[in-house]
Amino acid sequence: MLLLQPQEVEVYYILPAIRKELSVEMKKHGKTQKEIADILGVTEAAVSQYMNKKRGNIAIPRELKNEVRKAAKKIIDRQSMIMEIQHVIEFAKKTKLICKLHEKLAPVPKGCDVCFK
Repeated sequence: MLLLQPQEVEVYYILPAIRKELSVEMKKHGKTQKEIADILGVTEAAVSQYMNKKRGNIAIPRELKNEVRKAAKKIIDRQSMIMEIQHVIEFAKKTKLICKLHEKLAPVPKGCDVCFK
């Protein structure tokens, strides 16, 4: 099993899952696929893949989904998107949700807290 760094877990798994959830939520709030792509800074094809469950498909805990739902309501442009994604990532760190996912994906010692020292 490959040893992933916590930052790689964020970039390769958490961020795509957050974008996927944001895409779904923003669509529910009436945004078009093009608008969502512009705000997220991704292609329309990427948004389509998020919507069709072809990208960002890791299971994220309910608590994190709830944070993403709250964030989606506040996002109106790229600047607010950056701020809200930062908030969601900080929540995932603070609650150690990233650590739990890291333990599932890589051979890290159980209960590792290196990121918090």
